[in-house]
Amino acid sequence: MRTLTAVRQYLAAVFFLVIGLVAYGCGDSATVNPSVTITAQPAVAGDSVTINGQATTSSVIPLGAAGTTTPVNIVVSESGTNSRTYTILFVRAGLTGNNSLQDLTVSPGTLAPDFDENVQSYTIDVANNIGSVTVTPTLSDPAATMTVNGQVTNSGQTRTISLSPAGQSTTITIEVTAQNRTKKPYAVSVSRGISNNNSLRSLGISPGSLSPAFSAGRVGYTVNLPSTLPSNIANVTVTPTLQDTTASMAVNGQPTTSGQSRATPLPAPGSNAFINIVVTAQNGSQKTYTVNVIRAALGGNNNLSALTVSPGPLTPAFTAATTSYTVDVASTVTSITVTPTRQDSNATITVTPPGTGSGQARTILLNGAGSNTLINILVTAPNGSQKNYTVNVSRAALGGNNNLSALTVSPGPLTPAFAAATTSYTVDVTSTVTSINVSATKADPNAVMSGSLTAGAGTASAQTSIQLGGPGTTRVVSITVTAPNGSSKTYTITVER
Repeated sequence: MRTLTAVRQYLAAVFFLVIGLVAYGCGDSATVNPSVTITAQPAVAGDSVTINGQATTSSVIPLGAAGTTTPVNIVVSESGTNSRTYTILFVRAGLTGNNSLQDLTVSPGTLAPDFDENVQSYTIDVANNIGSVTVTPTLSDPAATMTVNGQVTNSGQTRTISLSPAGQSTTITIEVTAQNRTKKPYAVSVSRGISNNNSLRSLGISPGSLSPAFSAGRVGYTVNLPSTLPSNIANVTVTPTLQDTTASMAVNGQPTTSGQSRATPLPAPGSNAFINIVVTAQNGSQKTYTVNVIRAALGGNNNLSALTVSPGPLTPAFTAATTSYTVDVASTVTSITVTPTRQDSNATITVTPPGTGSGQARTILLNGAGSNTLINILVTAPNGSQKNYTVNVSRAALGGNNNLSALTVSPGPLTPAFAAATTSYTVDVTSTVTSINVSATKADPNAVMSGSLTAGAGTASAQTSIQLGGPGTTRVVSITVTAPNGSSKTYTITVER
């Protein structure tokens, strides 16, 4: 808002002020209020003043549109008929039409062609590893405005622009709007180079682990697997991940996306299989990662680590390399317990008579007394090789001892004196003796005593009281000893009363 005071004696000054308003007062008319206030005082008291025909010494004058002139007429009338008219012209400057840039920089990169405010299209080439650029535009006219890719941007302000993937172009648009609303677009096309990245970011494998550990620059690896694996594992699975998503890859010829798992059949024990991962960069360059999956051969260990028998012992003492053994047992032993233990837990054991697991005791019935029982322990290694251990159990024959080791009578004595080989005896007693006590002991407790005295197998001796007949009579006491093998011997005692 500007105020002008016009007085008569300063007419030259009034016109000087009008010129000043034209040059300076409306030079920024886009931001000046669209009105002015005029104040005019007559030099002579009593003179009248009109402003644009209105009797007033002060008036608000609306201005015209930008680029127009608004006249203001001030009439001073003396007392009587004389008057003088003063005219003030308010010239409002037009809106600027400058919609150009003064400067434009992009980093990294160089504009082609060099910047010129009249050139509106530019190109820039950047490397494939550049993911963004910064753009800094500067206006020629500070009164203008602009946007960068639609974002309002101040003159000299830097904007960061993300680029499209490698091998693609990104267009940056700078639109300048002049004060008079005319627009000028500038375009910068940023071409990002084609990627040459043919590396993996990671490589997972299951079962097993890579040796050495994965690194993007190393292309050769091995995976060592045991010969035996859980039954639910039939494949080796690799999971490769790309460093650059513009690259492509194939696993053993099968197109594979980044992070996708691929299964390859397990190699047989004792063999290997190669897994090839070919990575192709956007520019066509390739890198091949190779994984050599080595599966151990099946073990050939068909040895026992221990072999025990009860009753025993083994002859000779057990060693893994010795395969033939004997065991002597008494005739009364009817079974034997065998406990074999394998060295390789993956081997199998078959025992004949029927088999047993490793470390498990097995009771085997023996053939009759006086005969042998052959026990076969067959150890089969994981690779199918076999070793047979044998235990020949010799069961002693049944005893043939049918002798007595002692025979006594009371009252006595025996005639002749007792001897095992003597089977007939006599005893003379007085007429007053009505009974005698007889005691007999078997030489082999497993023999059987029968007759006048009885004692089963396992009972060593027997005794009994024998009643005699009347005086002058004879009583025969008979004792039969039957050996375990069935042979027998009978001892007799003839008692004379």
